[in-house]
Amino acid sequence: MEKPWSGRFSEETDEFVEEFTESVSFDKELALEDIKQDIAHVRTLQRAGVLSKEESRKIIEGLESIRKDIEEGRFKWRRELEDVHMNIEAELINRIGDLGGKLHTGRSRNDQVTTDERLYLKKEIESIVQLLKELRRSLVKAAGNSVDVVLPAYTHLQRAQPIRLAHYFLSFREAFLKDTERFLDCYRRADELTLGSGAVAGVDFPLDRHYTAELLGFNRVVRNSIYATADRDFIAEFLFACALTGMHLSRLSEDLIIWASEEFGYLDLPDKLCTGSSIMPQKKNPDVLELIRGKTGRLYGNLVSLLTTLKGLPTAYNRDLQEDKEPLFDSVRTLKGSLIGMRKVIEGLKVREHRMYSNAGNFVLITDVANYLVQKGVPFRKAHHIAGSIVAYLIEKGKRLEEISLEELKNFSELFEEDVFELFKPEVVADRRRTYGGTSKESVLGMVEVAKREEGLV
Repeated sequence: MEKPWSGRFSEETDEFVEEFTESVSFDKELALEDIKQDIAHVRTLQRAGVLSKEESRKIIEGLESIRKDIEEGRFKWRRELEDVHMNIEAELINRIGDLGGKLHTGRSRNDQVTTDERLYLKKEIESIVQLLKELRRSLVKAAGNSVDVVLPAYTHLQRAQPIRLAHYFLSFREAFLKDTERFLDCYRRADELTLGSGAVAGVDFPLDRHYTAELLGFNRVVRNSIYATADRDFIAEFLFACALTGMHLSRLSEDLIIWASEEFGYLDLPDKLCTGSSIMPQKKNPDVLELIRGKTGRLYGNLVSLLTTLKGLPTAYNRDLQEDKEPLFDSVRTLKGSLIGMRKVIEGLKVREHRMYSNAGNFVLITDVANYLVQKGVPFRKAHHIAGSIVAYLIEKGKRLEEISLEELKNFSELFEEDVFELFKPEVVADRRRTYGGTSKESVLGMVEVAKREEGLV
C-alpha cells in the first residue's frame, strides 16, 4: 500500500517500522472525534472557497457513511496506514475517489490529533464529572442514614476521638467535590481549538478558525501555532486530576477494607461485590476495593509516563507525542471503572452500629476529661498530664474509663465532680464539637442538608 507521504522515499517502509510505529490499534478510539473534526474542516474549507458546495456535500456524505460503519463495527482498520486519521482518509478516497484527497488541505496530522484529543477529553471529562456526582450523592445518602451512628475517628491508625459516621462520609464527599472542580478546570483549558495551526507555522489558506471552533463547540482558539502542536499540558493536567481522584478512592478503599475485617467488624460489604477463595471456604474478599486501591498505581504511572515523555522534547511536534494516547485512554477507563465500583460499594454497605459504638468509648473519651479540667481553670498542659496519668492508671488496673469511680478520679484532681461521668458517653463527647465543620449532631445534620441541596437531592 502506497503511503500518503511516499513521494519523498525511494524504499518501501520496513515491516518492522510499520509494526513499531503504528498507532491505529489504540488511536482508533478517536475515530468519531476525527470524523466530527473532518466534517467541520470541510465546512471551513468551503467557507474559505477551497471547496465548492457540491464537493463539500460529497465529502461529508462519504464521511457520514464511514462514521456509520465505525459505529456499527464494520469498519476495517489497516495497520499499514499507521493511524486513525490516515485510515479514515484512505477509506474516504476509496469511496468517493480523488475528491477525498482534498480533505487534508490546510491541515496537518499535528494539529489534527490535538483537536481530536481535546474533543475526546471534553467528552470524557463530562462523563467523569457525572460519575463523581453519582458517587457524591451516594455518600450524602449514606451520611443521611448514619447521623446517629458514633464511632472512633483514627489518627496514626489509633483510636482518637468520637465522631458521627455521617461526618466521615461527608469528608470524602468534600474530597470528591474538589476533584470535580479540578476536572472542570481541566475542561476549561482543554476547550481550545488547535485545528488551523498546521504542522507548526500556521496555514496558508484563508481558514476561519473561529468558525471552525464554533462548529466543534470550542470556546476559544489557541493563539500560537507552535504551542498548539507541541502542547500536551491539557492531557498531563487531566492525568494529574485522575491520579488525585484515584488517591482519594484508594484511601476510602483502604478504610473500608480495614473496617470490613473481622478485627474491626465495623461493616459488611455486599456479597455481590466480593469474591471467595479457591482454597479457604470461609473467605469473603473485598476484591473491588482492593482493585480500586491497586489501580491507583496505574493512574500514577500514566501521569509519570507522560511527564517523562514531555520533559526533554525539542519544540514543537515530535513522534514521541504518540505516546500520550495510551496513558490517556487507560486512565479514562481505569478511573471510570473505579468510580462506578466505589459507588456500588457505598450503596451496598451494611453498618455494624454497636461494634462502632463500643469502640468509641474508653480512652477515646479522655481528651474531653482533660478539657473538663480546663473548663475548671486548669492549664491545658497540666490537664493533659492528669488525663494521661488516668489512662496509665486504668491500663495498670485493667479497667476501662467508664469503670473508674469518682473517688479514684479525685486522687488525680479534687476538681472532678459527678458531672464528669456525662463525658463517658461517646455521643455526648461527639456533640461537644459544635464548631462549624465539627462532628456534633447539630452540625452534621446541617451539613447533610447543605450537601443534599448542593447535590440536588431535595
